[in-house]
Amino acid sequence: MSKTHFYEVNVQWKQERIGELSSPVLEKSIECATPPEFPNGVPNIWSPEHLFVAAINSCYMATFLAIAYNFKIEIEDFSCKTIAKLEMIDGKYLITQAEMFPVIKLSNAEKDIEKTQRIVEKAKAGCLVTNSMKTEILLTSAIS
Repeated sequence: MSKTHFYEVNVQWKQERIGELSSPVLEKSIECATPPEFPNGVPNIWSPEHLFVAAINSCYMATFLAIAYNFKIEIEDFSCKTIAKLEMIDGKYLITQAEMFPVIKLSNAEKDIEKTQRIVEKAKAGCLVTNSMKTEILLTSAIS
C-alpha cells in the first residue's frame, strides 16, 4: 500500500450560507452550512464544526477497530460521543479541546478488558486526524 494518498472534497454554494459537499469517489453528498450560533447561521444542517468533530470521531473509531482486529479482540459494540469546545483565542475561533467518550462492549470482557484499555490509548496515539490538528484530545472510555 502506498504511503501517500489524496482525498478530494468539493463544495458548491447553494444559497445564503448553505453549500453541498461532494467527492468524485462518493455517491452521497452532504449539505453544510454556517452553524446557527453565528450570524446568518442555519440550524439543522451539518456545519464545518460538526464535520471537524465527525472527522475526529470517525477516525478514532476506524483506528480503534483496526488495532482491535490486529490484537484479535472481538468487539460486540462500539460507540463514541465527542464534545468539542470552540473558543475565541487572540481574536480567532479555535476548537481548543475535544473530549471523547468511547463505549466498548467486548465479547469476552474477562479476558480482553486490560488489553482493550491499552488499545483505547493506542488508537488515540495513532489517529491520523487528531495527529494532524492542535486540538487537545481528552479520552474517557467505558469498557465492558
